[in-house]
Amino acid sequence: MGRLLLLLLIVAAVILVWRAFRPSTWNRNQVAAPPRQIKGPDDDEEFLWNIEKNRFKRRRAQEAASKEEEERMKRARERYLEHEDDSPDPKPDSDSSDEPSDNSGEK
Repeated sequence: MGRLLLLLLIVAAVILVWRAFRPSTWNRNQVAAPPRQIKGPDDDEEFLWNIEKNRFKRRRAQEAASKEEEERMKRARERYLEHEDDSPDPKPDSDSSDEPSDNSGEK
């Protein structure tokens, strides 16, 4: 009977020690860091994130506009070359020569 009583006291002591010093109580004595106070727009992470997003959007829009302009110029060049290839060169008439004519109207 004495051994049983001793075993119960040891179990009770272990339970009390565990409840007093369990891992969840380890952080109770430490003071939590105070939340950062925003003093200006350059301290505000949301503000800085919005600036970065806007820069990214502007850069993407500029790249898209540049690419679109490049594609437009490429299509224009292709149409110009097609038009140039499709139309035959005008043949010079016998009346229109590069040499000046002597028919200036003087006698």
